Amino acid sequence: MRKSALTLSFVMLITLQIFAQWSPEERERINRLSQEDHQLMMQTLGITELRPGPSGNPEAPNAANRDEAKATPYTSLPDPLTFKDGTPVKTAAQWQQRKGEIFEDFDREVYGRVPEKTPAVTWEVVDEKDTLNGDYPITRKQLVGHVDNSDYPDITVDIQMTLAVPQTMAKPVPVIIEFGWNFPMRWMRREPGPTWQQRVLEKGWGYAILVPTSVQADNGAGLCEGIIGLVNKGQRRTLDDWGSLRAWAWGASRAMDYLESDPDADESRVVIEGLSRYGKAALVALAYEPRIAMGLIGSSGAGGAKILRRVFGEQVENLASSGEYHWFAANFIKYAGPLTPLDLPVDAHELVALCAPRPVFISVGSPEIEGEWIDARGMFLAGVHASPVYELLGARGLSTADFPPQETALIDGEIAFRQHASGHTVEPNWPVFLEYAEKYFVK
Repeated sequence: MRKSALTLSFVMLITLQIFAQWSPEERERINRLSQEDHQLMMQTLGITELRPGPSGNPEAPNAANRDEAKATPYTSLPDPLTFKDGTPVKTAAQWQQRKGEIFEDFDREVYGRVPEKTPAVTWEVVDEKDTLNGDYPITRKQLVGHVDNSDYPDITVDIQMTLAVPQTMAKPVPVIIEFGWNFPMRWMRREPGPTWQQRVLEKGWGYAILVPTSVQADNGAGLCEGIIGLVNKGQRRTLDDWGSLRAWAWGASRAMDYLESDPDADESRVVIEGLSRYGKAALVALAYEPRIAMGLIGSSGAGGAKILRRVFGEQVENLASSGEYHWFAANFIKYAGPLTPLDLPVDAHELVALCAPRPVFISVGSPEIEGEWIDARGMFLAGVHASPVYELLGARGLSTADFPPQETALIDGEIAFRQHASGHTVEPNWPVFLEYAEKYFVK
């Protein structure tokens, strides 16, 4: 069996690990409620059938395409520097207007709208102590962001976050926020040497672990709960309501609110980082939250930095299924039937462009070990096609349009890219990323 088949993709292993938290009865309940909600959204859209997505197992009969010759049925991509009426965008001021059009398309058709009014969040330090991370003395704070539920007390949302800063550095310090899990993920770690947190502390910086599922569940069964359910007072979503990715990004914005109030943190030097589904969320957070200075986007794939029009690896049909549709607006389902990805008004390069001119580092693993489900080239191309926006704003995009050899770091511009030689992880790219970030953060 091929090595990539053995992995089945680490994306699937993450899903299995998440489901392993629950009893078989709870897993069955979540699956059933997710499927029911998915069917209801299809009925609301007037859809009776969706195209099935390909398999992530390269040995399966319906395996996802891995042939580059078959990957590009499209002849063009939406142009971020052209208004909908065909007028070219030639100035930074015009780009600010054009951004509004792009955000509207993403809100309506892809990620969903955050309500105009969301509840206030009150942060509480529930525990603070001086301790060690490896050999590094830190001050660690356990934080809970209590979301005001006075309008609907039946739903409680408490955002979980941990903040750690070095004891010995002058404050305030830069902070890396990672979208993380609230259960051990050591099984994913395959790299020797210091952890990413210890590498950050070595720089004299701090880190935070924000738990997205404390904001919104990672399943369709939870859409009537969490922050989405709280705002909707327990009712189901409308077709353009926000999905989990926007909800997790909203949680990152609330984390920024806290960091602005903490004298240990420099809120002007904050990175958002995530892997896989949380890589998608990190890119969405960077695009929508201008206070975040930089992003490290790990193996985000389809729904993140990958060009959705590419027929390679994971497809829109997978994203629109009952297992993943909750990440997006319900409107997104229709692009798996009767519409296609070619009908999308936007694509991933425009999501990257919305981050401009702030630095974004796109990270991905080896096709032999991580697998090709993620589509490394598709993410690289998003950076290529976002580069003209960066250049319009006086920043630098990718330094080449040619896909680089593995472990070649493209870090000369505000869009960076590196494919490491390991699996579904960011670990091997942390040293390169921190070198990259230091150019912007060291005063």
